[in-house]
Amino acid sequence: MATHEAVAEHHTSTGLDNTKLAMWAFLGSECLFFGSLISTYLLYRNRVLSGPTPHEIYDIPYTSVSSFVLLMSSLTMVLALAAIQRGDHRGLRVWLLATAFLGMTFIGGQIYEFTVFVEEGLKLQTSTFGSSFFVLTGFHGAHVTVGILMLLMLVGMSLAGRLDPAAEGARKVELIGLYWHFVDIVWIVIFMIVYLVPTNA
Repeated sequence: MATHEAVAEHHTSTGLDNTKLAMWAFLGSECLFFGSLISTYLLYRNRVLSGPTPHEIYDIPYTSVSSFVLLMSSLTMVLALAAIQRGDHRGLRVWLLATAFLGMTFIGGQIYEFTVFVEEGLKLQTSTFGSSFFVLTGFHGAHVTVGILMLLMLVGMSLAGRLDPAAEGARKVELIGLYWHFVDIVWIVIFMIVYLVPTNA
């Protein structure tokens, strides 16, 4: 068993697991991706030639509650990792499902918000502000959706008994947990910049 785990980890010369190093590299590239989207939004958010302006449509209290829901999912993700590390597969499934549910609640809230904005006249083609807003928040929502699918995949793997041995299973949960925490942190940045930083409206 020890030999199997040693081979499975595939440590690099840095002492880090190959898969974990690859995940960190991927997240680094994602930081550049979202950095470019956020920069684009900052450049165009005040360029509203038609349609509503940011201060006319943003519902800060509603988005704050939605953001809190997503942040709480980071806590349940931590509890999921702790569960598998102690060999509690039932607890793992419970916390993974809780994390996925909170993520789906956030996505549902975002879809509702987008619907309200469209009804109030803000669409992708309305203005450069609308385009940059929908692209930025839409891509983040897509990343959250991918994360939800990965969480449900882990639940399926646990039910099928494919997360054993514990060391390998915990590594898979940890890697997806890193991705999930990343999308949560990115949303904190987006929420502060998009919703809380005042515009020149």
